[in-house]
Amino acid sequence: MAQLDTREKLAILADAAKYDASCASSGTSKRDSRGGKGIGSTEGMGICHAYAPDGRCISLLKILLTNSCIFDCHYCINRKSSNVRRARFTVEEVVHLTLAFYKRNYIEGLFLSSGIIASSNYTMEQLVEVARQLREVHDFRGYIHLKTIPDADPELVRQAGLYADRVSINVELPTTRGLTDLAPEKSAPQIEGAMKDMKGAIEDGKDARKKYRSAPRFAPAGQSTQMIVGADAADDGAIVTRASQLYDRFSLRRVYYSAFSPIPDASAVLPLKRPPLMREHRLYQSDWLMRFYGFKPKEVVAATEDGMLPLDIDPKLAWALKFRESFPVDVNKAPREQLLRVPGLGTKAVGRILKSRRWRAITLDDVARLTVSVAKVRPFIVTADWRPTLLTDRADLRLLVKPRADQLELFAA
Repeated sequence: MAQLDTREKLAILADAAKYDASCASSGTSKRDSRGGKGIGSTEGMGICHAYAPDGRCISLLKILLTNSCIFDCHYCINRKSSNVRRARFTVEEVVHLTLAFYKRNYIEGLFLSSGIIASSNYTMEQLVEVARQLREVHDFRGYIHLKTIPDADPELVRQAGLYADRVSINVELPTTRGLTDLAPEKSAPQIEGAMKDMKGAIEDGKDARKKYRSAPRFAPAGQSTQMIVGADAADDGAIVTRASQLYDRFSLRRVYYSAFSPIPDASAVLPLKRPPLMREHRLYQSDWLMRFYGFKPKEVVAATEDGMLPLDIDPKLAWALKFRESFPVDVNKAPREQLLRVPGLGTKAVGRILKSRRWRAITLDDVARLTVSVAKVRPFIVTADWRPTLLTDRADLRLLVKPRADQLELFAA
């Protein structure tokens, strides 16, 4: 491997980390402090933004320890047979970068993953050592998210939880068949076993904290995972069902969905085109329905068309159009569970309706002030001054409530 300076390594390994969606990111306007005004920067290779549960935006240094890998997963651009430029950080370089960026107010934490080098145990040791040095040697109190390796020694994975705020173990693909075909060196039972062990360790850590205040925190932000969408034949119904099982079995904080992106020198078993990005968006919306709106997986699956979520309307609207017998809902009388089923009403809007109706009757204008599009809501609700009569049963209702196409969609791939 050619000798590269730190900046060249950062360019390669920050770019290689962009395929990992387990770190929620958000773009912003470019600005820096090179002109002598202000402090910090939104530019620079590897800087991304994640959101804490309380809504704070946290800037993270998102990089790989190395993009070299002994595995040959078909869908991965860093696979062994891929013709990409390789680079590797040392533990000390990652620690130095993190601290240097932190002191310059560029970042508030680190997201660290890696390809597999030498062996799973060796790679996991390197990842853990980065976190250990930051915490114990430098007293770093910022956010750390570590990607763990399922077939590494369980003790190494446990150590990752002692130093990291969040750990994640990728299931990679929605089905065991897909994993066998596209990543034959990885094992679904092994991945699930590691996630089960991590769940147990997190629960043990919480119990210890209840009994002993001096007990160390263990992965306080929990564990997450990621699924690649569109690389295999799994439809949205299978993906939604799989995600629900993962939430139930392993108490995950998040399941991330990453639309498959065609890579150079791709294997013949991979699709030639990437799935629509809207498909990834609809899966996130279905995920929200199960986590925050009380929908069961089978109800989300029922909203699919031949196993696929519709791209032109969101999953909640698709469900409402299929099950019109559940509507209209009286916003002045219905319980929270029913109100959450109304297309266009979010959790905050429902909370305000429940609070307000204790003092006055809710009108259509009141609802309009709580939602982006009252036209989408009207066919499904009854208010003090509005009743949809035959509107809910119209055959062309979908055309009336579906969002209009934005001009930007003309340029979509």
